[in-house]
Order: sequence, then structure tokens, then C-alpha cells
Amino acid sequence: MPGADRAAEIPGVRLAPELARYLPYLMRRAYVHVSEVVDRRPQARELAVLASLADQQVSSQQELAERLEINRTTMVTLIDGLEAAGQVTRTRNPDNRRAYLLALTPSGRKALEALEALEARQQSIVTGDDLVTANLNRVEQQHLGELLRAVLAEPGSTPTEASIGYLIAQVFYLLRRRGDDLVSDHGLRIRNFASLSTINKLGPCPQQDVARYLAVTEPAAAQIVDELVQAGLVARGQDPTDRRRYALELTGLGRQQLGRLRTAMNRLQAEVRKAVGGTENEAELHALIHKLLPPVATT
Repeated sequence: MPGADRAAEIPGVRLAPELARYLPYLMRRAYVHVSEVVDRRPQARELAVLASLADQQVSSQQELAERLEINRTTMVTLIDGLEAAGQVTRTRNPDNRRAYLLALTPSGRKALEALEALEARQQSIVTGDDLVTANLNRVEQQHLGELLRAVLAEPGSTPTEASIGYLIAQVFYLLRRRGDDLVSDHGLRIRNFASLSTINKLGPCPQQDVARYLAVTEPAAAQIVDELVQAGLVARGQDPTDRRRYALELTGLGRQQLGRLRTAMNRLQAEVRKAVGGTENEAELHALIHKLLPPVATT
């Protein structure tokens, strides 16, 4: 699990039920929770980068930074170190001379195997896992682990000693990768679903309302909205009650793309339901993830 730029998410708030009913969104919140609670080691980011390159999920440095949610400046430094260690090669993209293509070397594959073993077995993960699962009893912890393994559907490649935090990260990556594959032909990322759904529900609305509904900081909401506006999915109108604020709403293209994203999310839900063995286990997985998250703060 990389040290994601996690300041965007606001913990201890009630999640919008229209979004939290979807496991990919819920796993994003769980992933952030794990990242904040566990004392992450320096090699965590290296593991995430090497694993992504090994799975051939990405090839460019920019895409890797975005997918792993690592600051681009930090990513440059990280790749510099891996390249110096002979674990990654970095070459200019012949189709875009401003971009780099990355590839894993044989030495990098060996380093990945060693880091994966360490990630699963290192004692500090177990200690951190007690904090991650503090809201669950032992039976619930065991059941959550079983359900997460079922979603991964790769018992042979998942270390038996793997912590709940490790499993949450892997399920988050899996669902995001699978979701992105379903909508990539339309120029979308599965993460666009939450923001477009929110603006569709609230719009026309100010950016501050979007931030509150998504439970993210206002700077994070501003970046999300900027991307959607640039993609032609959201329009910035003028708030009639306050001329200093924008009123956001979906464009025709935005509504069309939201429909595609909703179809993909429903398909992901169906795949998870099948993997865990039916509706009852799916509901239990959702309930356990909700319970795992920080309790809603009272005012």
C-alpha cells in the first residue's frame, strides 16, 4: 500500500448511502483508513510501484503516480531510487517525448518477491492490524479476512499470514483496476462515478456542497471538479443566490458517462456478490467494512 496523498478524505463522517452501497467506493474509504492507521514502512511505496509494473497495469510514470495516488514529485524521486538500484528502467516515450515509459527488470522482480513476503509477514503489520480492526471482535476479523480473500479469488498468491490491512489494499486495487478496465474505452476512470453521481444528485450546486457530500476537503473537491470540467462532463454556472460562487451541474455528456459508470459499478457489485457466495455474504462484507471505519463524530 503506498503512502497515498490521503489528506483529501475526511474521516469520522457519515458516508452518503447512495455511494457507500457500492463496494469500490467503500473500499476506497477503508483503504484510506488503513493507510492512516498503520505505521507504513518506506518500502511500502516501492512495493506498490513494483507490483503495478509487474502486473503491467501501467507503463508511464504519470499514470503510475495517478493510479497509486502518489504525488508526482514524490514519484519522480521514487523511480530515481528504483532505477539506481537496477530494479526499473525508464525510457522516453517515442510518442510523447515529455513522458517516460517504465519497465520492471529481473532484479526488480526479485525485489518484489522479497517485499511481498516482508509485507505479509513483518510483525509491525500485525501490530498495526490490531489498530486497523479495533472496532471488530476476533470472529468479525476472521470473517472479514475470509470475505476479502474470496473477493481476491487468488488463494494461492495471497500469503496466508496476510493482514486485514494488506487484504483491504489488494481488494481496493483489484476493484479499481477492474472498474477502470470496464470504462477505459469511454475515457473514464471508475473513481469518476462518485463525483458525477454527487453533482447529478445535488446540482446545480456550489463546490462546497460537493466536498461535504463526498467527505473530502474543499481543495480536493476543487481538483476533482477541474478535471470534470476539462473533460466536458460538468459545467460551471453562476450561483443565482451568490454571484461569487459557481453552480455545478452535469452536461449532456456527463449524464451519458454517468450512465456508463453506473452500469460498470453494478457489474462490479455482481462480480463481488458471486465471488463471496451470494447476497448475504455481500451484505456482511459491507457491514464489516462500515464497522471497521472510524465512527461518525458527534457534535
